[in-house]
Amino acid sequence: MTANDEYVIEILENVGLISHQQGVEALQAAQGMDKAVVDVLAEYKFATKPDVLKALANQFGMEFISLSGVNIDQEIIDLVPGEIARRYHVIPIYRTENTITVALSDPLDVETLDSLRYVLRCDVAGVVAVSEEIEAALTRFYPTTGSTVASMLEEMTEGSVQAPGETPKLEGEDNVTDADAPIIKLVSLIILEAFRARASDIHLEPLERKFRVRYRIDGVLHEVESPPKRLQSAIISRVKIMANMSIAEKRLPQDGRIQINVMGRDLDLRVSSVPCNHGETIVMRILDKESLSLGLPKLGFFSDDQQTFERLIGLSDGIILVTGPTGSGKTTTLYACLNHINKPDRKIITVEDPVEYQMSGINQVQVRSDIGLTFGAALRSILRQAPNIIMIGEIRDLETAEIAVNASLTGHLVFSTLHTNDAPSAVTRLIDIGVKPFLVASSTRAIMAQRLVRKICERCKEQVQPTDAELRIFGGLSGQLETAQLYRGRGCSECNQTGYRGRLGIFEIFLINDEVRHMIYERVSASHLRARARELGMRTLREDGIRKVIAGQTTLEEVVRTTMGDAN
Repeated sequence: MTANDEYVIEILENVGLISHQQGVEALQAAQGMDKAVVDVLAEYKFATKPDVLKALANQFGMEFISLSGVNIDQEIIDLVPGEIARRYHVIPIYRTENTITVALSDPLDVETLDSLRYVLRCDVAGVVAVSEEIEAALTRFYPTTGSTVASMLEEMTEGSVQAPGETPKLEGEDNVTDADAPIIKLVSLIILEAFRARASDIHLEPLERKFRVRYRIDGVLHEVESPPKRLQSAIISRVKIMANMSIAEKRLPQDGRIQINVMGRDLDLRVSSVPCNHGETIVMRILDKESLSLGLPKLGFFSDDQQTFERLIGLSDGIILVTGPTGSGKTTTLYACLNHINKPDRKIITVEDPVEYQMSGINQVQVRSDIGLTFGAALRSILRQAPNIIMIGEIRDLETAEIAVNASLTGHLVFSTLHTNDAPSAVTRLIDIGVKPFLVASSTRAIMAQRLVRKICERCKEQVQPTDAELRIFGGLSGQLETAQLYRGRGCSECNQTGYRGRLGIFEIFLINDEVRHMIYERVSASHLRARARELGMRTLREDGIRKVIAGQTTLEEVVRTTMGDAN
């Protein structure tokens, strides 16, 4: 917290945008979470960022603008070099005589304007815009002009990189030679291009005759320019060095982590290596810390589901489970929940394997089975820390499940995940693990299944009519589609010709009421639980997907792809 934060709160209270109590709470949270008070106000839903910035801009006689979709002439962009624009986090908007007007995100930051006047040697005026929109504009109008992987590979001639085994000094950064430098630069470019492409994973796969590189973008793998096979060992060694993994061990799987700053963003890369027939295959999962600031609406909740879910995560005790296959966004949802309820008056502890995101204000425990710090051992210990809220990365065995149940029954709110196809199946899964049915019934408050579907690209969005084949697939739901206006993405440079950009969740929320508890106690099958839950108003994954198709957010093809096992 800074003096500026207190000044911001004072202004917002004076104009009636927030109450005094909200201001006090936001200041305390900003100090405890080490965040800007503007971000805290938005996260706690006391005031949106645009509203806050408009109020501050009015206070200082500045204009507030939205950069979304704004086209700026190239001659204006050329007035401020890209290096300067990125350093000061500004975008030039227009010029009048000898004055350049730039958009900045902090109206109290007079030092930036003074520095720009000195650097650009002209008068500089400021308007206010949301920081995320400025970041997007910087990426759009100032594309990095450095090397690409393709151009780098063209420069790397047959003799420019030594063969594996001839570069022993690659083991340490202090011993980098001229021969090592191209590999170091190439690996950095592979990571940079993955980030630019919004990839969630980088796959380095040794095949018999080639070394394949693929990026997972919006849940779908795309093959990109791949290095020659002769560079395979050098690239894999470089990645393992960056992740603090042993380059001498090639027979056993290894895990590591890379922390890196890319285009001003702090990224964590979770690295996994597994020995295969033709070498070690490497997967780097890109963990963008900025995704932690996702609010519940950005996950894909409609207002009714969001209201239900906010009520659930506001409970004082019980278990709330999120289910789905690997890659369905369960961890992101749990972190968004913790982010929503992370306040100074609550103690939150997580037990994870591994800790994917490091969150301010939350105590996170990394499981280490090699020294005996298992899920069970960690959970038994943290209960003596008197937490209000516990997050367990995954319920994998009876010991973990029993401790989670006991914690929920002794006044703790417990979040966790399970690998099941739908929400009601989680009940039978817990019983199969060995938890007594009456404990499942009394401790569980709700179970939410989820999937991720790709969002239609807004830039190339166009209307489309559903085909007869698509209507037949949806059976009883087809009546809703016949009269709806549906959309698809035509494909453009913004979405890399896929028609999709970004992802959102579709959800199935199974509420445990007294009737359902009695059914669980009676060991009713998952199919009977599902049938009764639907009678009580549970919306299935496919039904929620149809709602998002009708709302123009995704396509029928995506819903079919992600809900093939969901009956109508």
